[in-house]
Amino acid sequence: MRIPISITLLIAMTGCSESGYSMKASYDEATYGDTGYYSPQSAGDYDDGYGSEAEEPSDANYDDGYGSEAEGDFLSLRPATTNTYVFVANPDRNTVTRISVPSLEVMTVEVGVEPSLVETSSDYTRAVTFNKGSNDISIIDAETLDVTEVTIRDNLNQMRMSPDGNWVICYHDVGADGGGSINGGAVTFNAISIINLQTQEHFEAIVGSYPHDVQFTEDSSLAVVISDDYMASIDLTTASIAPKRIAIADDLINPPRAEEVLLDPNGKYALVRQYAVSDLVLVDLEATEDQVSSVPCGDNPTDMDVSEDGSQVYVVARGASPADDCGEVLEEDPTACDQQGELWTYDVSDIEDIITDSISFPTGEIFGQLQLSPDDESGLFYSTQSGQSRMGVWDRSSDEIVVKGLVKPVSKIGLSPTGETTVVFHSKDNGDTPSTSQFYGSHALSLIDMNDLFSTAYKLVAEPTSFTSTPDGDIGFFIMEGQPYLEMLNYRTLVPSEVRLPSVPVHLGSLPDTNIAFVSQEHNLGRISFFDTDEGDLQTITGFELNSAIDHAE
Repeated sequence: MRIPISITLLIAMTGCSESGYSMKASYDEATYGDTGYYSPQSAGDYDDGYGSEAEEPSDANYDDGYGSEAEGDFLSLRPATTNTYVFVANPDRNTVTRISVPSLEVMTVEVGVEPSLVETSSDYTRAVTFNKGSNDISIIDAETLDVTEVTIRDNLNQMRMSPDGNWVICYHDVGADGGGSINGGAVTFNAISIINLQTQEHFEAIVGSYPHDVQFTEDSSLAVVISDDYMASIDLTTASIAPKRIAIADDLINPPRAEEVLLDPNGKYALVRQYAVSDLVLVDLEATEDQVSSVPCGDNPTDMDVSEDGSQVYVVARGASPADDCGEVLEEDPTACDQQGELWTYDVSDIEDIITDSISFPTGEIFGQLQLSPDDESGLFYSTQSGQSRMGVWDRSSDEIVVKGLVKPVSKIGLSPTGETTVVFHSKDNGDTPSTSQFYGSHALSLIDMNDLFSTAYKLVAEPTSFTSTPDGDIGFFIMEGQPYLEMLNYRTLVPSEVRLPSVPVHLGSLPDTNIAFVSQEHNLGRISFFDTDEGDLQTITGFELNSAIDHAE
């Protein structure tokens, strides 16, 4: 079916008007952890004698019992790369090390206190560190290693760099690992720092409650900061940098968590998916009034993706949970109460006249996520929460979905750069895996040839922590927790192999425009290894934090 969607106005906003209310985020221990901040759950068993006044959940706000789908992007403290350098932050020594490739020349420079994040610009001219311990950033010239430091606000813990490498935005995400240190008497989690890396200008701004994502347009002219109750739109082309706050929550008391946002590459609109809400929030970023409207998206949306050209948006609606008691209907139709999910597709070429279509998932299949192929011609459906050992392969030309069985439930999925091979990382949790399976109670991975869906599975001794591929699409790499090996996956033969590392790996990555993988490892003075797939050799640098004890080992 093709249905023109009539946009329903939710909130009319003009300019940067600010409410005098303190907006409360959706408190969730799984999201925010043990932060010590007030939450309804931590308030104790208090009863004022009036009883409960809470309304029953509406059809638009519910949970099917499986929870949020895990994206699984192998997060860790990552080195940053250019085409010729690797920059490694050394938090314990307040330095950043630059390693040249392929010469492996090592240079180390001092930066601020406890550099916890490092990023490189897309033009490879600079590296930037976020220094959690000194409340500043260090801007490093990639060639000369000259360092400029810019002071930012206290109590921030995250940094995002614009695609052009000219801006960074720092904020405090209360759900981030580590949480960051809290200093001072009056603390706000709504303040951000915006830094122009070319001029070193610093701008402060207030956004919505508990920001947890920052995105930029492709040309870096616009940034959006996402919180549960507001989206802050920031025009980076003006001399005076100030956010335009746009309310995105209909419930101002307990707004649903904004789990995902898609920003139009050209900055025309943004779509927000909220937890357990059966509508998307559509924000017209070019309008001056009536900016926010709703777009229906099926029961319990759990994932949102966009085509390469930005014209098509896809939303996975996992579906309503089966009824507790379907009564006599089950006697006539055993599948009548099976969960029925859908894929919703949107043509967003004209946001004032969005056209949608929907595809029903096979009956009984619970899919919560979509992974598009690099060419957008196919997609993979799966769930990290259902416990089902299956995935769906979607042919976009016919809309046919072929269900393929797997040895275990899915934890994460990776695709080769060509999209011809899929790497499925399986959860240690067994789900519907029978106890007689060789993979019962263990981690595992499957390699799947997408041309004929042939698959082969491998039992793993530990959990994979990082994954990458060579740009030519021939080799994939992964490392496992506590295991001193670089694991290699040949995408053409589906045959794995491994290279022993000098010590336990921490993070894995690949150098742009090369077939070289790097692995940072545990060592009190710093250790990193480089594996050249063309030459088949491993080189290791030990002691790079002191510019000493450099060991080239094959």
